[in-house]
Amino acid sequence: MVKYSELRKKLKIEVDKSADEGLAALTHFLHNQKTGPTFYKELAAEYLTVKNIAEDQSLFNDYLPIKWDVPFPPPEKAGFKFIDLFCGIGGIRMAYQNLGGACVFSSDIDNYAKITYELNFGEVPFGDITKINEKDIPDHDLLLAGFPCQPFSIAGVSKKTSLGRKHGFLDETQGTLFFDIARILKEKKPKAFMLENVKNLTSHDKKKTFKIIKGVLEELGYKVFSKVLDGKHFVPQHRERIIIVGFDKDVYGEEVLFSFPDMPEAKHKIKTILESDPDPKYTLSNKLWAYLQDYSEKHRAKGNGFGYGLTNPEGISRTLSARYYKDGAEILIPQPGKNPRRLTPRECARLQGFSNKFKIEVSDNRAYKQFGNSVVVPLIQSVGEKVVEVIMRENVK
Repeated sequence: MVKYSELRKKLKIEVDKSADEGLAALTHFLHNQKTGPTFYKELAAEYLTVKNIAEDQSLFNDYLPIKWDVPFPPPEKAGFKFIDLFCGIGGIRMAYQNLGGACVFSSDIDNYAKITYELNFGEVPFGDITKINEKDIPDHDLLLAGFPCQPFSIAGVSKKTSLGRKHGFLDETQGTLFFDIARILKEKKPKAFMLENVKNLTSHDKKKTFKIIKGVLEELGYKVFSKVLDGKHFVPQHRERIIIVGFDKDVYGEEVLFSFPDMPEAKHKIKTILESDPDPKYTLSNKLWAYLQDYSEKHRAKGNGFGYGLTNPEGISRTLSARYYKDGAEILIPQPGKNPRRLTPRECARLQGFSNKFKIEVSDNRAYKQFGNSVVVPLIQSVGEKVVEVIMRENVK
């Protein structure tokens, strides 16, 4: 049995800015050789042949089974299958993999996020979801996605109406990334889905955006539940996100027995996630610290609330954002006798609920962006427990 760390060198599994879909197909095949679609094997063999690593498909016999020496290996026996869309660095995957699920497809457009994802899970995500045919995605029980929010245009709908053609909510999402979720749900019809987005999705464009999203999901035959939940119940960070969950009414009927979990007491303190001896490079320079104080004072004089966030070590932080790499202003850690400092990448990982096993091998700036775009893993897992309870029930409709 060959170790994955040895295999990745032999098969040249190294993600870079020019990473193609061959690497994704190869690693997906290695994860799903027993249950994956044939195109994984075909594309993987084509990739190896083109790269002059092997001449035919028989090469796979030399590498299976694999000893997965990655921090978060696939389960030996899975209770359900899921796909991971807009996967980022795998926060949602980690939560559902912890619950016994096997990921059979992942996708993200950011090659730097793919580097982190592959190091931790041994799988290279496929790329731009808008260019992937929904028919090529494996069957699955659960669709997972932390999707970007985009405004929806009604121009196409207005044109159809003027021509006397019928249209549904699905038409209103064309040209957005949510449409790609919808077309996959329509084609593959998984038992359930879980989507995550910013809290403001509920009020975006005078609530029209959320109305359309919910309408699409219901139009596709799902019973839909949604709730805004705060990560502060699991980590020392105020982070409100909307979670949207749906179950196929053809499987579970109209009366789905699902409820969001009760939140545990929010008693976390940011001092518990801090490193004992952080590198001095994370301390703000005199110039940057002076700038942040001046900027804050100007806005305070105007009656605005803009400014840096000096975090109480006994309390919780503001929301970690993808822009944290710019100046760290939203979460600064006080240091007696010195300028405050920004969080280290490892502290950002902990703030999102990632374990210390999680590998970080990109630059600090890339790491800040990746964790700022990710999820509070234990919050997602708490919701996931309730979702999995439903999809694993034997007595359905």
